[in-house]
Amino acid sequence: MANYSVKIKRTALKEIARLPQRDVKKIVAIIGALADDPRPKQAKKLSSQEKYRIRSGDYRILYEVYDNVLIVFVVKVAHRRNAYR
Repeated sequence: MANYSVKIKRTALKEIARLPQRDVKKIVAIIGALADDPRPKQAKKLSSQEKYRIRSGDYRILYEVYDNVLIVFVVKVAHRRNAYR
């Protein structure tokens, strides 16, 4: 299985920068692991969109997978109460 490259939307980077430091480390580790396995078993497919969701404590990482070009594109990192707005 080929490694995917991980791209992070600029707004998602800003969202990560505003999070508590202890949560940032976990989230960065999860995002990095998506390069090896873009659809880990704890990831859920969102029914309304072509996106996936993975949990990290109270935070959700929303991302899209482009298999044809081997890219994982992180579009949003937010607290669970705001993640789907």
